[in-house]
Amino acid sequence: MVQFSSLFNGLAKSISIKNGKKDRIDVGREAADVLAKEARKNELMLSYPGIVNGKGSTNFASVFSKRGQKGMNQDCFVVWEEFGCQEDMTFCGIFDGHGPWGHVVAKRVRKLMPSSLLCNWQETLALNPLEPYSEKDLDRRSLHQFDIWKQSYLKTFSAIDQDLEQHPSIDSFHSGTTALTIVRQGDLIVIANIGDSRAVLATISDDGVLVPVQLTVDLKPNLPQEIERIKQCKGRILSLEDEPGVYRVWLPSRETPSGPGLAISRAFGDYYIKGFGLISEPEVTRRQITCRDQFAILATDGVWDVISNQQAVEIVSSSPGREESAERLVAHAVRAWKRKRPGLAMDDISAICLFFHSSSPSSSPDPIKLP
Repeated sequence: MVQFSSLFNGLAKSISIKNGKKDRIDVGREAADVLAKEARKNELMLSYPGIVNGKGSTNFASVFSKRGQKGMNQDCFVVWEEFGCQEDMTFCGIFDGHGPWGHVVAKRVRKLMPSSLLCNWQETLALNPLEPYSEKDLDRRSLHQFDIWKQSYLKTFSAIDQDLEQHPSIDSFHSGTTALTIVRQGDLIVIANIGDSRAVLATISDDGVLVPVQLTVDLKPNLPQEIERIKQCKGRILSLEDEPGVYRVWLPSRETPSGPGLAISRAFGDYYIKGFGLISEPEVTRRQITCRDQFAILATDGVWDVISNQQAVEIVSSSPGREESAERLVAHAVRAWKRKRPGLAMDDISAICLFFHSSSPSSSPDPIKLP
């Protein structure tokens, strides 16, 4: 495997000489864009329904999306196998737009996120190189890797939000998107999330049963840690009579709620309410993958509004083939919408199923029937 720093720096130097560029950040971004272009050419990057399985990789990703009944599909996604030309790295991202320009905002974030993260990771890694660790210090190495990814993610999310705010042809004032991403680097996965899409891990318990582990928190305005920040920024959190149990962030007002209200507490865009508690800073967490951990599901709230974590794990694990897993989960969610929420317009529904190992465990649950 080619060392990333050598590969990236060589590519950046070539671009700098060719184009006469001296700005390190611009050169780095262009180098990352070149790697992304090569990944698409080699079918290692996917941004439409299908599968990704790099040659010799133990990873396998299945992706599917279905438009809801509210207009244009504002969900989008990306999977990049051999992220940054590294055989042990994979990037997955899923984005759920909202508002009049939500589909445009989501696609812009999808375009910027992988390359920007790769560029920031390279810069952070150069400033904080990984030291040689003994086998006894693997935990320290993992924590060091995570710290580098976390710094890189914070820089990336901040830069993308600034890009949207300054973009001359995208109106993000009353539009935005969620963003849920995972990077797998060897046995480490790093999760960064804003909004209410959710990541769920399927792992084998001590009893030999496949069980879900929720990797992210649905970042809603009524969470205790979000309430405090929003109130300090003079934003309001209300649930209206016609939406019982749905809490939204509203602009400050002494009279009726001045809209629109936003049902998430973190998002890209939505600048009309950014000064009143909404932020684009992600929650960044990690997990060390073991042989018990089988796959992760990344899905927009159109899935989780009608499907439980346990149901999702069972649906994916009982799919006849991994190729069909994401489509089967989405199909199950569509049927659940019709059954559980009759008369309500179905949301856009999208899912990524990322498998960690070459074959399924023999202890997978028996297949279940779709309702």
